[in-house]
Amino acid sequence: MRWKGPALALLGAAAVAGIAIGFTLGGGDGTTITNASTGPATATATTGAGTTSAGMTTAGTTSTTPLQLPKPGHIRLGHRLLVATVDDSVKQADPAQAAGLMKVSQDAGFDAVMVSSMWKQGAKAPSAQERVTLGNVVKAADADGMQVFVFIWHGLSGATPRTVPARRQFAAYAAALARDFPQIRDFIVGNEPNLNTFWMPQYGPDGRDVAASAYLDMLARTYDALKAVSPHIQVIGGALAPRGSDRPGTKRDTHSPTRFIEDLGAAYRASHRSKPIMDAFAIHPYMRTSKLPPTDTHTSSTTITIADYPKLVVLLDRAFAGTPQRGRSLPIYYTEFGVQTRVPAADRHAYTDLTSPSATDAVDPQTQARYYREALELAACQPTVKGLFVFHTFDEPDLAGWQSGLYYADQKPKPSLPAFRKAAAEARASRLTHCSGTSFVRKR
Repeated sequence: MRWKGPALALLGAAAVAGIAIGFTLGGGDGTTITNASTGPATATATTGAGTTSAGMTTAGTTSTTPLQLPKPGHIRLGHRLLVATVDDSVKQADPAQAAGLMKVSQDAGFDAVMVSSMWKQGAKAPSAQERVTLGNVVKAADADGMQVFVFIWHGLSGATPRTVPARRQFAAYAAALARDFPQIRDFIVGNEPNLNTFWMPQYGPDGRDVAASAYLDMLARTYDALKAVSPHIQVIGGALAPRGSDRPGTKRDTHSPTRFIEDLGAAYRASHRSKPIMDAFAIHPYMRTSKLPPTDTHTSSTTITIADYPKLVVLLDRAFAGTPQRGRSLPIYYTEFGVQTRVPAADRHAYTDLTSPSATDAVDPQTQARYYREALELAACQPTVKGLFVFHTFDEPDLAGWQSGLYYADQKPKPSLPAFRKAAAEARASRLTHCSGTSFVRKR
């Protein structure tokens, strides 16, 4: 499956309505495979030899722990959700432009924004330009009462920090960023390390997963570096793509999130680490196509999207049960999700690459609004999910990119905006939906 949403942040900014707007990367998309067990509502976790939270070495043990999910038939209100946007457009050298774009995001219904910060080989601290643009983001967010998340990444797979010295530099960069901006307390480490678009190699010569163990090392080093700056920083790991092939030796070597979580847990146990590696877990639960509703499940495959939450919780439980790292109760963030809309002829003047086949899966704005509401309703009924991040506020102007914003590329509001704004407000107020088990019940 073709990967959508190219890393347009690498290409600089595009002029939109007189304002320079640059965008970050989009959601990964590998090939779905079948025949994977999803597990029941009770997780059986088999632990290998490792270190317990009490610092004791354990032999292999098996424990069965009931997951604390709502019982079927029990009706409750959906919990409060953080509703965020992923959009680098607010990273502006001009503080007035940053403030204006942040205000639009707030008006759209978002209460948080996630922006990127790219580590480059050899760097141990952000550049002066990066400090200026991030500083403008922080000031604009503070003025509008918006929370700031930063995902720290290295760009595409050619820049993967493959060595221990490189991963030390990555961690040092993260710590310097946290020291420069003590207002920022939420950092996501890496981006879709289960795809060879962003992390190489995925497999060793023997076909073994080497991406999970290398990412574990980078995540652990970054966790320690950030916690040394402040124990109150939330370190979010994973940021996985929703699909992958799990087949080495192809031109598109990828791992499914299912396999990557399993291998991450195995690598963590083998490391005998006595501290956690993350405070929360992130995944990018894009549907295979924007035409599919977020309520679709993937019980017979290794894909994980929003409606596959029970499978994700079981995987985290099995991966980390009996270790210092939380699994079953680990907070979850859906840090990228998007539904593309078709661009009307009257608005195509603001776009480029008009013949691109990438947007052929786009839907009408009414469907986008319905799917965004359904995604929020599902998340509000999932006990450990803390937030859903929409990719982006504004469409990417290149149709080879991603047109899932609430505004067209020229900042004209889409017809989906009022319904989304209403759903986001209800999600923040814990009155979006009623839940039965892990499903939402539509209000009559």
